[in-house]
Amino acid sequence: MAKVAFLGLGVMGFPMAGHLARAGHQVTVYNRTAAKAKQWLAEFPGRSEATPAAAAAGQDMVFICVGNDDDLRAVVSGPHGVLSAVSAGAVIVDHTTASANVARELAAKAAEQGVCFLDAPVSGGQAGAEKGQLTIMLGGEESAYQQVSPVLGAYARMQRLMGPVGSGQLTKMVNQVCIAGLLQGLSEALHFAQQAGLDGEAAMAVISQGAAQSWQLDNRHQSMLAGEFDFGFAVDWMRKDLAIVLDEARRNGSQLPVTALVDQFYADVQAKGGGRWDTSSLITRLKGA
Repeated sequence: MAKVAFLGLGVMGFPMAGHLARAGHQVTVYNRTAAKAKQWLAEFPGRSEATPAAAAAGQDMVFICVGNDDDLRAVVSGPHGVLSAVSAGAVIVDHTTASANVARELAAKAAEQGVCFLDAPVSGGQAGAEKGQLTIMLGGEESAYQQVSPVLGAYARMQRLMGPVGSGQLTKMVNQVCIAGLLQGLSEALHFAQQAGLDGEAAMAVISQGAAQSWQLDNRHQSMLAGEFDFGFAVDWMRKDLAIVLDEARRNGSQLPVTALVDQFYADVQAKGGGRWDTSSLITRLKGA
């Protein structure tokens, strides 16, 4: 069993830290809003600290799941950040969906102190986090990955080291490109089926058994047909992720015309007040909802 800190108890981090505690690891948590840490302690064994530094002190591993690049920098290298207190030989595992550049930047700072840094974004959403069935894509040193891999098993159904630092974030970008295109395609398919007078549910039941099958079709078509979007991965978060994708594409010369278009469609959803709706709410643009 490991001594670990988990920093960031949002919709993903809260259950992920809980799985670590239930697996028997000694867990210390930190959250910017102390009330959330208190709520976590009411459900799981462990302790909390008031700063990232205090939480990281003396730990074997420090897991992080915050909002964006700036949040991550503050937690890791800020005045009361992890690097001000973590011991040499520890491993920082960052589950934030952030840029590959910030991963490389923080990995270099960590290395100066003899600390390893793994970028380790996840896929599977809130449901995957709660069920302990996340997919984790990692970037960093093989030795550090081998050290944390058994611990990640507390909430991973699949994990893989993709290459050097930054590779995990780049793989998550690939994931978001696929999801954006799939959801727009599914939205158009459902809209077309209904306009053509078909039973949308019946149409999905048929095509889900063929080449059109996908996680998005299986798990989102019913709520899309019902116009229910008050759950899941928020549009605001997807736009944050797609901004990272499109910035990286400009850097590496990738051509992503569909992704750029879907990003603007999500802007339309935000404009109608759907920033906190699930990403499947793309269909509202087509239905006039």
